[in-house]
Amino acid sequence: MASWGKLTYAQKQCVSATGKLMQRTGMVDHGARIGIAVSGGVDSFLMLKVLTIRQAIMPFPVELMVLHVNAGFEPESHKVLTDWCAARGIAMHAELTDYGPRAHTDENRRNSPCFYCSMLRRKRLFELCRDYELTHLAFGHNADDNVITFFMNMLQNGRAEGLSANEDFFEGKLRVIRPTMLLEKKTVIKAARQWELPIWENTCPSNGSTQRDTIHEWLRNTWKGDRRVKNNIFNAITRQQVDLTSKKV
Repeated sequence: MASWGKLTYAQKQCVSATGKLMQRTGMVDHGARIGIAVSGGVDSFLMLKVLTIRQAIMPFPVELMVLHVNAGFEPESHKVLTDWCAARGIAMHAELTDYGPRAHTDENRRNSPCFYCSMLRRKRLFELCRDYELTHLAFGHNADDNVITFFMNMLQNGRAEGLSANEDFFEGKLRVIRPTMLLEKKTVIKAARQWELPIWENTCPSNGSTQRDTIHEWLRNTWKGDRRVKNNIFNAITRQQVDLTSKKV
């Protein structure tokens, strides 16, 4: 592993857990062309770093391409990502949109700004995967995201359902994957800091005040003072979602 240097414990956790999930769910195979959705936040940037390491040790060749859809609040914010990819020879597509500002106008009257902007960006990512003939689209969701999504679906939609680690779209033409879904947020943050990834600030005016943030705060209060409660919740939901994904393979 000399090509990427000596890894810390947190970094090893990220690389190992990602490989474990990818193998267990049959996430990628020979010749996969993976589009990596990188927003610039810690989760997606950490996933990008880990996938570059996994790519080097996979028993078969895969291609990586970074996809960045700038929401439009800071037009130049992704320059650090562009420079980071260029220095490592990683293919990248970056484009500036007005999705974020539009999500906070009268154009979006029925949904939360976060939902609307996310919907537009995801639609664009699907289009880019089609245009570049990519077989996979990777999102950097972690275990915390899975737990929060599970409770959001249960409380708001009456569904006991979290995030899928591995799911086909468009009649199997594109597979959406979440390689870092076994990682806790604290591990992601620690490893990203140790790798000194150039993450930039999220300047969206709705950042920190979404429904996801409210449910996350409720969960934190639920397991405050008892680590066992948090562990039980994470383990139960993670096992359910990974088991469901594994059965589809």
